[in-house]
Amino acid sequence: MPAAPGRRRPSGVLIALALSIVALLAGSLTGWLLSRSTGEPSDAKGPSAGVASGSPAPSPSGRTADAEAPSAPSSREARGSLAGKTVVIDPGHNPGNFRHPEEIGRLVDAGTHRKECDTTGTSTNNGYTEAEFTRDVSQRLRKLLERQGARVSFTHDGDRPFGPCVDERARRGNEAKADAVISVHADGSGRGNRGFHMILPGPVTTGSADTTGIIGPSRELGERIADGFARTTGSARSNYVGNGSGLHVRTDLGGLNLSTVPKVFIECGNMRDAQDAALLTSPRWRQSAARGIASGLQDFLVK
Repeated sequence: MPAAPGRRRPSGVLIALALSIVALLAGSLTGWLLSRSTGEPSDAKGPSAGVASGSPAPSPSGRTADAEAPSAPSSREARGSLAGKTVVIDPGHNPGNFRHPEEIGRLVDAGTHRKECDTTGTSTNNGYTEAEFTRDVSQRLRKLLERQGARVSFTHDGDRPFGPCVDERARRGNEAKADAVISVHADGSGRGNRGFHMILPGPVTTGSADTTGIIGPSRELGERIADGFARTTGSARSNYVGNGSGLHVRTDLGGLNLSTVPKVFIECGNMRDAQDAALLTSPRWRQSAARGIASGLQDFLVK
């Protein structure tokens, strides 16, 4: 039919545009109807709206799965808690011993012989005393062990003017029925002698001393602490005792001879060597030392 006068026939472009608009409206209507029936927005991609891509999916309880999962324990903590374990810490010497020479000089039973009640200990060339060092490390160690649930007691903690004597130090661990006793020290050897070492009880069955039952477990305790100490502090084992093992057996120490529970001494370094002294006087290093001892104790106590 011919076109009416004054009108133009629609172009192909306009017709195509109109069809596109109709198709778009139809698609939107279909999407809206689907969203009403499924409960999901029509433009959802991957995770539902409100949960960012890569976020944890909600758990049935309403919390994310990550929030429900406990944080992974460290490899050291995964070995178990120290709850139910008793540790006695024996800070070597006492800051007040200097003022009580007569009292600490009296002789007491050391198992195989009689020896002085206690000594003043050593110090760095700048006057930082072994007694100050041992108490500081011991206090740091106590905090670490108590966090693991251990029951911790001290032979002394600045609560007495001098001592205690070596026989009392041993008795404190025995009476506590300790699972382990650690006596903290620092050495006073010659310049150039460096590194830490453990002192272990030797075989003694003389007088009031009998170490038969503690030699084996004490050696294991010493080995565990030596490993933990070296690993944590980076310090080398002694270059002057122990033939490189960091383990030194002695039978002249009343604190070991009179013990009936596993016990060792640790000489954390040589206060008379400038390089070792720089470590021993560092609070940061002393914290590492406490961590190293705690690590070894945990390895021994949790099996």
